[in-house]
Amino acid sequence: MFRREQSSTATGSALAVMELVYHATVRNIRRSQGNAVLGLLRNIFQTVLLILTFYFLMTILGMRHAAIRGDFVLYIMTGIFLFMTHTRAMGAVFGSESPTSAIMKHAPMTTAVSIASAALGALYLQLLSATVILYVYHAAFVPITIDNWVGTLGMLLLSWFTGVAFGVLFLAMKPWAPGTVAMIQQVYARTNMITSGKMFLANTLPHKTLVLFDWNPLFHTIDQSRGYAFINYNPHFSNWHYPLWFGVAVLMLGLMGEFYTRQRASISWSARR
Repeated sequence: MFRREQSSTATGSALAVMELVYHATVRNIRRSQGNAVLGLLRNIFQTVLLILTFYFLMTILGMRHAAIRGDFVLYIMTGIFLFMTHTRAMGAVFGSESPTSAIMKHAPMTTAVSIASAALGALYLQLLSATVILYVYHAAFVPITIDNWVGTLGMLLLSWFTGVAFGVLFLAMKPWAPGTVAMIQQVYARTNMITSGKMFLANTLPHKTLVLFDWNPLFHTIDQSRGYAFINYNPHFSNWHYPLWFGVAVLMLGLMGEFYTRQRASISWSARR
């Protein structure tokens, strides 16, 4: 009488999973802020604050001459948007529901749905925030032109993907050493403030400095996004293939670790979070 209806076809099962992910994504977005509009405004305010901080910092330090010839604020935005998307995606996935969470007692819910909803919720907020900020800046301040918006958007999605991959990896390790893994995740996020290359271009760096940042997939996506956004910049020392395959490798490691952890989940782990 109270059994849940299950579809016997592959299409029906896929649609059921997509519906579950949708509802879990909405729940994930509204969990941190009950009012959706206030949550979006908060995210926009944090992004704008970071843009203004870097704007005044680079102006005071005399780093504007190192930027691309074009709109200086758009140059900063191409770095901040990708950095925020990467960091928020990683944090959202890292903070998603664990195998021992109470919501996992409901039959349709799985850790895969929890991870997917957290990742999609972070992407939704960042895409909407970036769109609003770009529109307001374009309409109220200075008209801007993005040379290749498809490529620029692709680099933002690639930054999100690598953030999700790191989030899954840290999530798989969290139950074994919650405090240590949380500290490592925070250290990586803080390291990206410098090594992501938001304040400089790969083409302007000497080789001995370039090798310090070349390992970071976010450094490549930000530099490539500026190549797509500005017609007079052609990145020579970065590519989008590296972050793509790097993200795939990290995601596979994270999924294998998550599967191993889930098979050994214990309800006592919830007390150590």
